[in-house]
Amino acid sequence: MAKTSLIDALKEVIGEKNLPMEVLVHAIEEALVVAYRKNFDSDEDVRVKLDEQTGDFKVISSRLVIDSDELEEPDKQYTLEEALEIDPDAKPGDIVEEDVTPPAFGRIAAQTARQVVSQKLKEAERGLIYDEYHSKVGQVLTGKVQRVERGHVYVEFAKTEAIMPPKEQIPGEVFRTNDRIKCYVHEVKQTPKGPQIILSRAASKFVEILFEQAVPEISDGIVEIKSSSREAGLRVKISVATSDNRIDPVGACVGLKGSRIKGVVDELNGEKIDIVRYSENPVDYVTNALSPAKVQSVQVAEDRRSALAIVVQGQLSLAIGKEGQNVKLASKLTGIKIDIKTEQDIEHAISDKNPVE
Repeated sequence: MAKTSLIDALKEVIGEKNLPMEVLVHAIEEALVVAYRKNFDSDEDVRVKLDEQTGDFKVISSRLVIDSDELEEPDKQYTLEEALEIDPDAKPGDIVEEDVTPPAFGRIAAQTARQVVSQKLKEAERGLIYDEYHSKVGQVLTGKVQRVERGHVYVEFAKTEAIMPPKEQIPGEVFRTNDRIKCYVHEVKQTPKGPQIILSRAASKFVEILFEQAVPEISDGIVEIKSSSREAGLRVKISVATSDNRIDPVGACVGLKGSRIKGVVDELNGEKIDIVRYSENPVDYVTNALSPAKVQSVQVAEDRRSALAIVVQGQLSLAIGKEGQNVKLASKLTGIKIDIKTEQDIEHAISDKNPVE
């Protein structure tokens, strides 16, 4: 690779990859050091200085000046006599640098360096992609479905590809190539093959951000999402609060005639959404969290870790939910383990403890 082609390649990469000049120059200089040591079997302490304008480069050797005529490490030391030939002011203990660029190095080094430089540039680009998407963890991005393989959905963004594993998908959703979808950036991992970006549509945080985008009061900080719990594809519960007494936080999220919540429901393909009012009072909070069931009373333990909710018989199945879904999500939302009983259950328990003689 000639000097001009090296510089042309450098400029091309800067234009296409949008990598900083200093990153590329450093990568090339490291590559040329490797090439020098490999092709000339040298253990010298060397550095390479590349002129990014002309493509010229120099191999600079650094050696320690010692006060002895016998060198223990000839590749890394000069006698004082040798050093004075290079630098008349040299003295023992100094580091003396010398241009040791071999005449044949240009052709050999450039050929060897091409592969190394390519790898270095790839690593640098991966690093930039990692930094960019690591900063986006917790955000919702829109991408294009590139392909679906073995249940994994691969989503294309401007500079990279991300993956949505089956467990992070909403059950029943079907994606096709070129579909544009919204996804929550769940995690970014460093791997030997580059950054791996994990997406999710099943996370409860995904729903929180959809509401933040749909409800100006949330994005403005007037309404706050306090907590959320979700069973993807079936139901999600979100608790909201506000310090402004003029605002109904639940109504703000629902919108006029359900206009705001409808957009989120559509994005989730009809998933049921319960928006409940948060309360510092655990009795009120548990009561609200069990919505849409109507609760007669709630008893909360002193440690606030458990609670007993009493409902009428006709509300029992609604309070518990299919396969315990409603009470499970309410427990997760509030952080309180909730047990559901009817008045009859309580009466039977009391009578069992006090049998009639």
